[in-house]
Amino acid sequence: MSRKKPVIVVHGGAGKWQPERVNPGIEGVKKAAKKGFDIMEMGGSALDAVVEAVAVLEDEGVFNAGYGSALTIEKTVEMEASVMDGRTLRAGAVGLLRDIRNPVRLARIVMEHTDHVFVVGEGAEKLAKLFNLERRNPITELRLKYY
Repeated sequence: MSRKKPVIVVHGGAGKWQPERVNPGIEGVKKAAKKGFDIMEMGGSALDAVVEAVAVLEDEGVFNAGYGSALTIEKTVEMEASVMDGRTLRAGAVGLLRDIRNPVRLARIVMEHTDHVFVVGEGAEKLAKLFNLERRNPITELRLKYY
């Protein structure tokens, strides 16, 4: 029996995009899709592929995710992320994060290492610290320009 070729679909967001974000956004989606596809090609799970593809989007600075997230009315960032394993139906989600570099990785930690499904605010920040997750100021000059 031959192994099926993996497939990954990456969505970079909807809504109105400023012209200077379009080409970097397309390149970011391609980069994320390649990362996820390569993980599955090497035998990684779909969950591994999805988490790392989203982490690429969170690092690019042009998506409303991680670095580059949209600003609140108070000129701050409140990030969230969620993941679900379709095989087991286990899920993890986080919210109200201020400076976690990759919220999707924290969502996976919630799913795999806690009895909770959704952790927000101070509790999520403490969990990120416990697991030594990298922090990063998510506010970009581009977001400030359009605030």
